[in-house]
Amino acid sequence: MFSPEGPTLRELAVQALSSVEHGYDLLAPKFDHTPFRTPDSVLDAVASALKRSGPYEDGLDLCCGTGAGAGVLATVCRTSVTGVDFSAGMLEVARGRTPAPGPRMSWVRADARALPFTAAFDLVVSFGAFGHFLPRELPGLFAQVHGALRPGGCFAFPVLAPPRPSSPAFWMLLGFDAAMRVRNAVWRPPFVMYYRAFRLGEVRAALEDAGFSVTLRALPEFGTRRDGSPRVRMVEALRAPDGDDLDGAVTPPGERTRGPATRAGRPPADR
Repeated sequence: MFSPEGPTLRELAVQALSSVEHGYDLLAPKFDHTPFRTPDSVLDAVASALKRSGPYEDGLDLCCGTGAGAGVLATVCRTSVTGVDFSAGMLEVARGRTPAPGPRMSWVRADARALPFTAAFDLVVSFGAFGHFLPRELPGLFAQVHGALRPGGCFAFPVLAPPRPSSPAFWMLLGFDAAMRVRNAVWRPPFVMYYRAFRLGEVRAALEDAGFSVTLRALPEFGTRRDGSPRVRMVEALRAPDGDDLDGAVTPPGERTRGPATRAGRPPADR
């Protein structure tokens, strides 16, 4: 449908009527030939931003899919890169495209809402996966990431500025989300995929409530909108250094200082 190598309309329809896990198992062999894969321009911009704040030792690609984000981690992590996803089909494709040489690569099948890691990583990234989580699931997801990071570790992901109501993209996304809500109301199992449910203000609050200190960094490769705001930002959520979060315990939100944490060598935020 999208290219000669991409899925057909029938294949997309079968995927859409499946569960999220099985749907991606079916789509995996052709996923990289769809618009659902994060564009290389976004991956490269995030890699450039992380190089300025790195290097890191061990990195995790959360909801790694076919492994595009793991390629970003391979450029900034010196020791190991791990990809985690709950689709066996996507992980099979990822294993087949592991770059070499570089840091040690591994692939783990697991649910991001129940990560099998504790204080194992210095950096966690995620690309294009948050639409598969309902807003009420984000606090638990962010708590899992916080627990998987070592003290002082970083959780980073790109966020595109939402389209304005005057743009065709706004109405396209609105229509897509409405169609998915109707689909999930009348068909089981549900397929959670909503583009307009991931709102930056709510996401930032949920990250802070999970114990992160949050900074927004403009990705200058994408320029600015008419009002001067960045078209694309990178969210950089830091776990407090050792001793500042009482071995991972989260301070009650009302008692937390919400200013940005810093690491040695980390540049100031480009807001």
